[in-house]
Amino acid sequence: MTVDSRQSKKEVTRLKNELRILDAAEKLFSQAGYDGASMSMIAKEASVPKANVLYYFKSKDNLYEAVIDRIVSTWNLGLDNITPAHDPAEVLYNYIRAKVKLAIKQPMQSKLFASEIIRGAPYLKDYLRVKARPWLRDKVCVFEAWMQQGKMDTVDPNHLLFTIWSATQYYADFEAEVLLVMNKIEYEDADFDAITQSVASIILKGVGLTIPDSIKSGQS
Repeated sequence: MTVDSRQSKKEVTRLKNELRILDAAEKLFSQAGYDGASMSMIAKEASVPKANVLYYFKSKDNLYEAVIDRIVSTWNLGLDNITPAHDPAEVLYNYIRAKVKLAIKQPMQSKLFASEIIRGAPYLKDYLRVKARPWLRDKVCVFEAWMQQGKMDTVDPNHLLFTIWSATQYYADFEAEVLLVMNKIEYEDADFDAITQSVASIILKGVGLTIPDSIKSGQS
């Protein structure tokens, strides 16, 4: 075996171990909170020695930050590269659909994100100031252009986004309540479509829009 192949194998092992630890940490931090999840518990959940956890992530804070960074990198995806020339109904529908999918497929991420915010966002303050604010301002400018062009009703763009976030992430953060009330054990594929259609219809109607026919026909 050559040096390069040994290094490649070592790198693959490292990535697998880091992913396993991050998955375990995400689960336990979302279930028990930052204070309730210990490094020993995370090591046990990941089926690795505690020493391995400390080797890859030097401290509990370091591991928590890595988990939050991974969540942020996926949770706020969407509305990329939109311009005033785009169709707001199509853009908003697709964004709502993406957020519903994340809420149903990755509920632990939403719960942990919400928990971090409730704690006062100690690890997210810099991100919210440096990245989230410019991202939000950019989207608000596009929304305002759509309103000025008469493409949608005039509302506060900030609160439109807050409404989308709250309406979609509810299905993750309050998953237990939703499933109990709906007499279900877990979400099904049909639920994803039904939630998307209902939430999108309500929000789009609130700004004078409807779900585009092209999207309706594409799902029929």
